[in-house]
Amino acid sequence: MLDLFITSKTRRKIITVFTKYPDFRIHVRGLAARIKEDPGNVQRELQKLQRVGFVTASKDGNTKVYSANDKFVLYRDLQSMVLKSQAKRR
Repeated sequence: MLDLFITSKTRRKIITVFTKYPDFRIHVRGLAARIKEDPGNVQRELQKLQRVGFVTASKDGNTKVYSANDKFVLYRDLQSMVLKSQAKRR
């Protein structure tokens, strides 16, 4: 169902990870490995999601770490959609 609204497969995977695990903090390469996508594509999507406010970035030493912004206007709605779509698959 989420694929009807969010056409980018990589973006869907990123949103799914950050809505299922709200306290999750990870760097680009770690996230790319976790969702099995190219790090370049993951970085581009994270930058887009950061611009709209869905994720925030912070420095952890020399590494840029991303985390969900649970204050994002649509965060709870996206989280609900992800959890409902995951429940339907089972």
